[in-house]
Amino acid sequence: MQATLGPGATRRLLKRLRDMMAAAGTAQQRLDRIVKIIADDLIAEVCSVYVMRAGQVLELFATEGLNPDAVHKTRLRVGEGLVGEIAQTARTLALADAQSHPNFAYRPETGEEIFHSMLGVPILRGGRAMGVLAIQNRTFRDYAEEEVEALQTVAMVLAELVASGELVSPDEMLRTEDAGLVASERIDAQRLNEGIAIGTIVLHQPRVSILRMVADDPAAEKKRLREAAQGMRSDIERIFADSGLAAGDERWEILETYRMFAEDRGWLQRIADAIDTGLTAEAAVQKVQEDNRARLAQVSDPYIRERVADFDDLANRLVRHLTGDKTAAARTDLPDDMILVARNLGPAELLEYDRRKLKGVALEEGSTTAHVAIIAHALDLPMVGHAQGLLARVEAGDPAIVDAVGGQIILRPREDVRDTFAAALRARAERRAGYAALKDLPAVTRDGTPVSLNMNAGLVIDLEHLAESGADGIGLYRTEIPFMIRSTMPDVVEQTDLYRRILDRADGKPVVFRTLDIGGDKLLPYLDAAPQENPAMGVRAIRLTLDRPAILREQVRGLLRAAGGRRLDIMFPMVAEVAEFDAARDLLDIEIAREAKRGRVLPDPIRVGVMLEVPALYWQLPQLAKRVDFVSVGSNDLMQFMFAADRGNPDVSERYDPLSPGMLGFLRAIARECDGAEIPLTLCGDMAAHPLEAMALLGIGYRRLSMPFPAIGPIKAMVRALDLPPLAKYLEELCRLADRSVRKKLADFARDHNIPV
Repeated sequence: MQATLGPGATRRLLKRLRDMMAAAGTAQQRLDRIVKIIADDLIAEVCSVYVMRAGQVLELFATEGLNPDAVHKTRLRVGEGLVGEIAQTARTLALADAQSHPNFAYRPETGEEIFHSMLGVPILRGGRAMGVLAIQNRTFRDYAEEEVEALQTVAMVLAELVASGELVSPDEMLRTEDAGLVASERIDAQRLNEGIAIGTIVLHQPRVSILRMVADDPAAEKKRLREAAQGMRSDIERIFADSGLAAGDERWEILETYRMFAEDRGWLQRIADAIDTGLTAEAAVQKVQEDNRARLAQVSDPYIRERVADFDDLANRLVRHLTGDKTAAARTDLPDDMILVARNLGPAELLEYDRRKLKGVALEEGSTTAHVAIIAHALDLPMVGHAQGLLARVEAGDPAIVDAVGGQIILRPREDVRDTFAAALRARAERRAGYAALKDLPAVTRDGTPVSLNMNAGLVIDLEHLAESGADGIGLYRTEIPFMIRSTMPDVVEQTDLYRRILDRADGKPVVFRTLDIGGDKLLPYLDAAPQENPAMGVRAIRLTLDRPAILREQVRGLLRAAGGRRLDIMFPMVAEVAEFDAARDLLDIEIAREAKRGRVLPDPIRVGVMLEVPALYWQLPQLAKRVDFVSVGSNDLMQFMFAADRGNPDVSERYDPLSPGMLGFLRAIARECDGAEIPLTLCGDMAAHPLEAMALLGIGYRRLSMPFPAIGPIKAMVRALDLPPLAKYLEELCRLADRSVRKKLADFARDHNIPV
């Protein structure tokens, strides 16, 4: 028998559940009655609820139709069986023949062998699976879309009961099995912005408890929705006004994109449609956001996936207006050493916190290209992300350490661990003070060899660090980052204004502009791109802009106009052969001629270079030398291609050491080729940012390095303590070895010669 559920039927089911959840009795008794109601309304022989317990175990808590003796005895680990798969993926499964599915796990104590079809949905709260709700039938039943939506809506209502703590104590997740005490834990994480923070956990909890899930008057709920949406927009306008930011600032661009999300009519219409199923306005907002999160998590485009945090923020603001709870997440009663913990954050949410109290951020999700990570970089705020299971393991007030250098968060650290990190933090502060004293001193080795130390940048606000770091200039300006934080492609006028402000703030110091390095893991939301099996080696950087020459022409046009009368350095990325450089240079020459014909003042001089990231280009350096004004080695991509090791894959990204004889020998060969052709050579990349690696680079012939601004002080201290001739001689020997790495030998050399690395 096939059921057909419309909005009216779903509303009736929700009202029955509402009455049952408010009835007398224990949570277990109410749950036992609820599964009977669901099975009856959805014409299912079985309805079961599995609840998450400590250790990522799903326990059968209630059932109608299966063997009642299996309740509290049948358990599945997350990922085990169909129920475990639903919890692991947070996705619905609708199967006409569940037993033929490869993940089907038979539990004889349940008596479920006579049931063939299954519809299972995750019970979600805050994006995490807290359990699974499933129905089963004896027949090979194809569940209708209306039935799937009805069960998802019911699961959302059930989440309130599961999250109440009446079924499973919240303390259970935080206790060790043996001592029953809160344990110290270390969670691996991804560095989103480097630094160390020690402090007290503050949970970012914008979610409001929704007390009323089911509504009787959809029209009244839609009116409440419209009024709340207007209030939310007013809030966002206030954030704009209070930010003090102006158009052109990257933080302003991020907030502008965020404001556009708030005007998304499709999003608000989906909420209105959910109200029609019988939900209150706030429950409808929650349901649509859970659907959004599940859908966007499956999208391959990382930019689109990351926008779920922005929609989470908006949904939470909207619910606050609906419930009348105007308490800001960034409240005033916060500790002075707060470590903010969240599943994810929108950029506006982070800006609302008191920067004087906020010491670090740890996210269960997040990525380096998310808007909030860009804001953290601008604030020089230690931040880690991808800390899996973080929210299930912390409580507000817990002490914690955010180690955004080592890529970890330590919860409830032992006193000795805390003391170690506190000492490291003090030493870090002392070193920074010492490096600041070196700011105006030249980067010259003890034997008198000058070294040029330059800064990497990607935002206008990075230029604030140029003077304080004492850098000689900007050795690498990543022009793609401003493109990535916008929702539309900036036109020539906007690009011209941006590049002019960069040159103005550089105040005469040279700036090397790298043309767009997009593609791979850096995608633009407004630029259609076909999926690629290996994007790092696919259509990206110069390949993409040569395929779409209008993008490159508009960018160099903006650069030419911005630098009129001043020096302009342009660098083309990921060039694999001379022909690619020639094609890019031809487009630049067309734009130079175009600007001259229109009577515009041209930059003087115009220097054109190439980024050597693809090993093949090394063997064409003699031909390239006749065409370029400078070469910059991109060590990150070069190492990736040298060792065929995807730098985004943690299983292989650290398998090979840049301080291997092979890598050093190749880098030395590049330096010698450029030196012989009298081409200025710079190395931009991770190698330049670490004193030991930078010392090795100097020893094999590099005299210009570009790095993030915090690295300039440590590198300058190393340079001023270094005597180059003995190091260069020692490296000649090391490059002939067959060792996997010469890191320890170089570290021993530095220690023996009192070189701070």
